[in-house]
Amino acid sequence: MKNKRVVVTGMGVVSPLGLNVPAMWTTLVSGRSGIGPITLFDTTDFEVRIAGQAHGFDPANFMPSKEARRADRFTQFAIAAFQEAQAQSRMVADEHNCYEVGVIIGSGVGGIETYSHEFDTLRDKGPRRVSPVLVPMITVDVPAVQIALRSGARGPNMGIASACATGADAIGQAYETIRRGHAQAMISGGVEAAITPIAVATFDRMRALSRRNDDPTGASRPFDADRDGFVMAEGGAILVLEDLEYALARGAAPLAELVGYAATSDAIHIAAPDADGRGAAMCMTLAMRRAGVSPEQVSYINAHGTSTQLGDPAETRAIKEALGEHAWRVPVSATKSMTGHLVGCAGALEAVISIQALRTGIIPPTINLHTPDPACDLDYVPNQAREADLEVVLSNSFGFGGHNGTLVFRRYA
Repeated sequence: MKNKRVVVTGMGVVSPLGLNVPAMWTTLVSGRSGIGPITLFDTTDFEVRIAGQAHGFDPANFMPSKEARRADRFTQFAIAAFQEAQAQSRMVADEHNCYEVGVIIGSGVGGIETYSHEFDTLRDKGPRRVSPVLVPMITVDVPAVQIALRSGARGPNMGIASACATGADAIGQAYETIRRGHAQAMISGGVEAAITPIAVATFDRMRALSRRNDDPTGASRPFDADRDGFVMAEGGAILVLEDLEYALARGAAPLAELVGYAATSDAIHIAAPDADGRGAAMCMTLAMRRAGVSPEQVSYINAHGTSTQLGDPAETRAIKEALGEHAWRVPVSATKSMTGHLVGCAGALEAVISIQALRTGIIPPTINLHTPDPACDLDYVPNQAREADLEVVLSNSFGFGGHNGTLVFRRYA
């Protein structure tokens, strides 16, 4: 059976840069950071007091208050982003196609806010006071279940986790499901709401986070010699993917085509990446090969670019290995310089950003790049957006534990 072509017909986001795609994109291309002081909890005793919060998010705008109380913040983000994506796509699951529409949503840590609250309840008030709806609030599959309930999608349904590669892998697995003919449409993406005391504390104890509390908007500085770690962020990003023939038959307007995906593992360390970037390079190579794209056809790379000491040079080496001489010609930008790191949502948000770059011909910048690291010597589109004729975009997502995911998008025409 011939593989299906897969297109994106809807996108929705909740992010530190805005609570929908247009708001997020306007802020991004203007080079403005969404990072600021943490207000979600008291940071008095914390060495890290900054993050990228989804300011202004109110779940009451997307669901009844009773449902919101029974949904962790990461699920609330998923529902909000799904509503925007569905409104744009106009894809409906009904009695005729519901088993042909599925959902794959990923999260790195799931409902950690609710988990933390209920542990406190257990300790302070005893087991009889633990919430009876704790399980359907905290597990990684909950956003996929909630979206299925709201959309009527009865096809493949799952939640997945692969650390910081989660969002890309969720979209990649949804793409493969359609490409193989196992579904006509998939609702997919990533969500994360980990700006909580335990999550911030543990990432800081790993020495992974920036401590530039006095300069929040300048804290995330991928590929800069003065980088000191990533900045935690939260949000959700959901895409509607469809078989091209199915989408056109129902009158949908494709936003971009997803033409390739690959995932590899470094198998080097429980947290650190392979310093040589071998697994990441192979991931990009396989994704391009499966997409039928040569390195010279790549117009732009949305880098994983977290602003960590180990990750940025490893990704630079990986790009050089995968693209050869073209690596010095292709623009590469790290939008986490503005969004912060949304962990399990990062790859999904950056998929939306990659599609927006294709649609608008604008490459968002890497801000805070003032002192180039000699080990990071590619064209990182420093500090100011750039217009370009884009045809093919790679979106990289590399996670703790050596997870690597690359998505390849092509302009739809």
